[in-house]
Amino acid sequence: MSYERPYEGLKVVDLSQGLAGPYCGMLMAQQGADVIKIEPHGGDWARLIGGVFGDHTAYSIVANTGKRALAMNLKSEPSGEIVDKLIAQADVFIEGYRPGVAERLGYGYERLRALNPGLIYVSVSGFGQCGPMRDRPAMDPMLQAFSGFVAENTGTDGTPHHTPVSYFDMSTGLYAQQALAAALYARRDGAEGRKIEVSLLEAAASIQAVRLLSGYRTGPRRASTAPSGTFQTSDGHIQINIVRDREFKVFCDLLKLDDLWANEKYHTIAGRLEDIDFLYDYVRRFTASWKTAELSDLLSKAGLQNEVVQTYRELVHHPQAEAVGVFSWLQQAGANDPWPVPNIPGLPAFVPGDDRAQSPTVGQHTRQILTELGYGNDQIDTLYADGVVA
Repeated sequence: MSYERPYEGLKVVDLSQGLAGPYCGMLMAQQGADVIKIEPHGGDWARLIGGVFGDHTAYSIVANTGKRALAMNLKSEPSGEIVDKLIAQADVFIEGYRPGVAERLGYGYERLRALNPGLIYVSVSGFGQCGPMRDRPAMDPMLQAFSGFVAENTGTDGTPHHTPVSYFDMSTGLYAQQALAAALYARRDGAEGRKIEVSLLEAAASIQAVRLLSGYRTGPRRASTAPSGTFQTSDGHIQINIVRDREFKVFCDLLKLDDLWANEKYHTIAGRLEDIDFLYDYVRRFTASWKTAELSDLLSKAGLQNEVVQTYRELVHHPQAEAVGVFSWLQQAGANDPWPVPNIPGLPAFVPGDDRAQSPTVGQHTRQILTELGYGNDQIDTLYADGVVA
């Protein structure tokens, strides 16, 4: 055990698919746990969405780096014996089925607790384990709509939009992992295991808590400062955030917006907010004649908050990201060149070529895992031939 790998020696059986549950398991792997991902012969469905490179997509790399992979047909009779052997040795079990499915497959909490009383059982669902929507399928875009996020995320056309960033899948994995960490700490003195239930619904509400509480009390989002927002330049866009009244004076001086500062109404936030549309239109006319980098440099030297609106590719290659070590370049099977994988905040950076920096292909470790469970080569060959494992 070490600060870098505090969960070394722990075994996690990960039966979840997609992003939320697997991301929880990936975090455990990065902190030293032996995480065994069990998936169908065709692979976790997250291996099939977005750009596909061999057995990998961006989803499968982010969700499974550092795990070992066992491909198995869970509906075949011998598979139950294999999974039970793994469960008997495990510290943690993760499942992400819709409510009731794990029980039908024979992997419900009560049966697994009888098999292994110390097991921490993590159940990840979309809308929770009860209620009228418990059986509905739920991917991130659905929770964005249901949780109020889409209603808040309106463009200049006034139309609500969802975002391609998987906020709620990722935050569900984070919440599940922090609850799991606390349970493992509580179990250190020999306490029995427990069941942890986490849903995308709960995570979506919690990660939006500040805006949710504000919106509940005051209604739809309104601007709180002005002029603040995204402004077009001659060669791109820039995000500007003017908060304090003295910042607005500096802003007007820099851009020579003498007409604006001459109006005493605009010396306060309240006054500027009254004419926010006029201010935005006024400022847009000035920023449109600037090159983005030059305007950003001018504002930055004056201490005003601003950032160039970048693409992901620009972020990856930015000197600040390189200085902080935001990304590690990791080669994965199926792609000819490495991926810029974000390092996990607070943990050591990924080391290219290390086991913890590799996302497994479908069933990559099947034979290895079965051998560890005591199966001989002839038995394993039979399991392959019969389609039990792959």
